Amino acid sequence: MARTLVPLAQGCEELEAVTVIDLLRRAGVEVVTAGLEAGPVTASRGVTLLPDTSLAEVMDEAFDMIVLPGGLPGADHLDRDPRIRTLLQRMRDEGKYTAAICAAPKVLASAGLLDGHQATAYPGVLDGLELPQVKVGQKPVIRDDRVITSRGPGTAMDFALELIEVLEGREKREEVENGLVRC
Repeated sequence: MARTLVPLAQGCEELEAVTVIDLLRRAGVEVVTAGLEAGPVTASRGVTLLPDTSLAEVMDEAFDMIVLPGGLPGADHLDRDPRIRTLLQRMRDEGKYTAAICAAPKVLASAGLLDGHQATAYPGVLDGLELPQVKVGQKPVIRDDRVITSRGPGTAMDFALELIEVLEGREKREEVENGLVRC
């Protein structure tokens, strides 16, 4: 069974976080949610999320993927936390998957994980950043090798389904997608 870490920062986008967590768990993926600090996380629209643990408790654990929800100021908090950068770089060095949606791809960029890759993000998030080695696209979801990015809340379901396909295969993705009764 694949194991995924979803760090939750104060001000994260709840639609993105919950959609990823929910769909990955429907696919049988072990999802560990970790707050940047202990206790509840208040998301960008006031929804209270209760992480499974704190980031400090899982820093040395092994994961197959790390998924960063976006939202502001959540993505800014992730970007300023040196532990997130350490985890992202370790995941890259171990050949594991890194994924980010909405404003969170800027965290991947700050950690150097977008260099040489195609990526997408919420409109304007990557503009103005010095990213000469990144090809920024407009697709809802872009998978380039082991880096997966997505545009925003409206693409959260497609993003989560892509993560399922990467971790558990096309058949599992279709099984979960069919159960959602998507039109």
